[in-house]
Amino acid sequence: MPTSSSNSKTDRSLWHPRTWPSWLGVWLIQALGWLPFPLLWALGSVLGRLGYLLAGSRRLVARRNLEICFPEITGSARERLLRTHFGWLGVAAFCQGFGWSASRARLARLVRLRHRERVDACLAEGRPVIILLPHFVGLELGGQAFSALVHSGICMYQKIRNPVVEHHVKCTRHRFGGISIERQDDLRGLIREVKRGTPFLYLPDQDGGRRGIFVPFCGIPASTVPMLGRFAAMTNAVVIPTFPRFLPRGQGMELIFDPPLDAFPSDDPEQDTARMNQVIESRLRDMPEQYFWVHRRFKTRPPGEASIYPPKCKKRRAGTKR
Repeated sequence: MPTSSSNSKTDRSLWHPRTWPSWLGVWLIQALGWLPFPLLWALGSVLGRLGYLLAGSRRLVARRNLEICFPEITGSARERLLRTHFGWLGVAAFCQGFGWSASRARLARLVRLRHRERVDACLAEGRPVIILLPHFVGLELGGQAFSALVHSGICMYQKIRNPVVEHHVKCTRHRFGGISIERQDDLRGLIREVKRGTPFLYLPDQDGGRRGIFVPFCGIPASTVPMLGRFAAMTNAVVIPTFPRFLPRGQGMELIFDPPLDAFPSDDPEQDTARMNQVIESRLRDMPEQYFWVHRRFKTRPPGEASIYPPKCKKRRAGTKR
């Protein structure tokens, strides 16, 4: 265990001059959070549309995801959807500071909770709860709103390489009593916390790599980590699918609580994992423009299958002849 002196050394290192540009960036993002929400929406939409033009590789990934997940959509309609998606990505980026700085009262004014009673009923009964929170663009703000307006939660996270951003993000996520556990940490503490009644915000739909199992997502075999059913079994938790959705023209956000999954988990991990993907897929078809399409969701392929995505561009080595 680190000693108090080692912690103080770590804290002091965050203020080394080499970290000052990172602090400046963090403070600028947080300062944006004080702007009126409609202005954040407008600025973010413009930035996102610009990102559509500039983010070449991510645009290719998102376009490819839409091609294979929505083959019925024509090319021009798909391109309009892609541009709209980048606009919402920009809104999410500009709202990052809002999530870092907004008070509980301001969040309550701008975030509408749809069917909150589904969570409150489980908590009132003393049932452990897992909030299934897929990767829609409003994920970060939605998680903050849940901890501020419903109940402080616990989540797993991937450590951020920049120590200043890592420190700041952890502090802001803990503002309303939230708890963060790094993915590499001992999960026994997480299990104990969920059994004690702290809702677990579970983010499920990243590419699972070789530790995942292949189950359908939009009809395509997708490597998916089969942990939702295991967590539910270990904690006897109710699983409530939850979806953050930005409202148009800067009207705020809604956090939608769908009905708890019935007869879950089963005795079949593959069936449970496929069912989780089906739940996510049903909602992304309602609001496809706000799903996180720039992620390489189908990066890991079943043995013998070719890559879905175009190869990444490699920089030419210095001195290489054309």
